[in-house]
Amino acid sequence: MPGALDGIRVIDLTAMVSGPLATCVLADQGADVVKVEPPATGDLIRQIGCSRGGISAIFATLNRNKRSIALDLRKPAGRAALSRLVARADVFVQNFRPGVIDAMGFGEPALRRLHPRLVYVSIDGFGETGPWAPRRVYDIVIQALSGMADSQRDPRTGEPELVRNIVCDKATAWVASQAITAALFARERGAGGQHVRLSMLDAAIAFLWPDVLQAHTWLGPGASAPASLAGFLSVRRTADGHMTIFAISDREFEGLCRALGRPELLADPRFADTSARLRHADALAAILDEITRASPSAELAARLAAEDVPHAPVNRVATLHEDPQVVANDLVVEMEHPTGGRLRTPRPVARFDRTPASLRRPAPVLGEHGAEVLAEAGFAPAEIEGLRAEGVLS
Repeated sequence: MPGALDGIRVIDLTAMVSGPLATCVLADQGADVVKVEPPATGDLIRQIGCSRGGISAIFATLNRNKRSIALDLRKPAGRAALSRLVARADVFVQNFRPGVIDAMGFGEPALRRLHPRLVYVSIDGFGETGPWAPRRVYDIVIQALSGMADSQRDPRTGEPELVRNIVCDKATAWVASQAITAALFARERGAGGQHVRLSMLDAAIAFLWPDVLQAHTWLGPGASAPASLAGFLSVRRTADGHMTIFAISDREFEGLCRALGRPELLADPRFADTSARLRHADALAAILDEITRASPSAELAARLAAEDVPHAPVNRVATLHEDPQVVANDLVVEMEHPTGGRLRTPRPVARFDRTPASLRRPAPVLGEHGAEVLAEAGFAPAEIEGLRAEGVLS
């Protein structure tokens, strides 16, 4: 069965992570995503990180289900070819710094004249105005500027820390993919094409706000201070590994005390209810650490599960795909890449019972589908060969 976005054509000029992940979600859901890359080098992330057969693992994950065309947009013939591709597309996505795409001749006003119903998407680092707008951006820059690094301060030293994960890029991508489908839905209801703008900084701050910035939500006096969860939000060492335990409600705490063989904690006024436990979280954490360090992980997990206490072992990333719940979810699948070989990748997360998302093709080799894409756009074989001869198409 075709996916939910079957028949939607996307011209993808994005590179690195935020844009490619956003369009990957669309591709997984059935959209025809044409990735436009510069000749010779392509998307820089093709060359970053763990790689095999000339393709990086992260590129293989972020660009599956897409087709690639390598066009030299510095040349008039390359720009003309892209214009013809855009004319038959539904969505155009770019993540250049503000002003760059306009200088190339593909800003929103120019493409709107070409294609009034086009959903035009701009993803940038900091927004289109303001002192940071023209600057280069990477995930860790946004982590610092957005307050994310501050929110991760080591509770012992007070030093800010980075999340060791490109979390801002990925948060931006998920927002972008949802916004694109919303714009397509609005178009079907008569709103026409529109320009969708979002920045990594905005996405990161919005991502943080509900919990990290709760103390700055209510304006004026009278709001209670948020409790420190440092003692609760911890990885606990066991006799042979590590585990997380999070018993926040009274019922969960009662089960925790039974599971740990410490029923006397129920009578301790410091832990009488959720509010008291939050105020004395550090004291409770010290007690928990003493108990868990003496308990084997499997034995502790069995006791916690019997009492319905939320907990989990700390899985190693190297064996994550073997976890029984991951296996039960059929999350990690295997497929073949023509140059990289056999690989693992997560299936599309959202499951549709009537319009299923799917893994139809591996991430493309640079320029792999250039002639195919141009032919579909009405280019004659002689025109395609002419572009190759000029060095416009590779």
